[in-house]
Amino acid sequence: MRKIRMTKTIKILYHSDKIEKLQYIDGKSDWIDLRSAEDVSLKAGEFHLIDLGISVQLPEGFEMITAPRSSTFKRWGIIQVNSIGVVDESYCGDNDVLRMPVLATRDTEIHVNDRVCQFRILEHQPRIVFDEVETLGNTDRGGFGSTGAN
Repeated sequence: MRKIRMTKTIKILYHSDKIEKLQYIDGKSDWIDLRSAEDVSLKAGEFHLIDLGISVQLPEGFEMITAPRSSTFKRWGIIQVNSIGVVDESYCGDNDVLRMPVLATRDTEIHVNDRVCQFRILEHQPRIVFDEVETLGNTDRGGFGSTGAN
């Protein structure tokens, strides 16, 4: 049984005519690739905010999560320093350009149009209420790092 998905619209302002336009590839992945809008040369240990060449306006009630692609470290030896990026719907001005904060682990070069990271959008989590209790009343699973220990 195929899941029916609602379509959402993201307004995109391109700041570069050198990068390929964003595209959603149905059936392949929910993640959408983002590209470098600049040529970058980094030495091992250097930090840089890679310009991704776009500003966005997300649908109301949604946020964008950005993360490196699976090949990013292997190809360029860069690590996204905040592990994932979170773009909320208020980051929507013409000059609110998306960037990827990276640290180079080796000398590397990134070129315009290289697919360096990816994103997906998610609905904001519901309002949370915390209920303090004396016990959770469940069986312990074995503690941190216990999955697959045996």
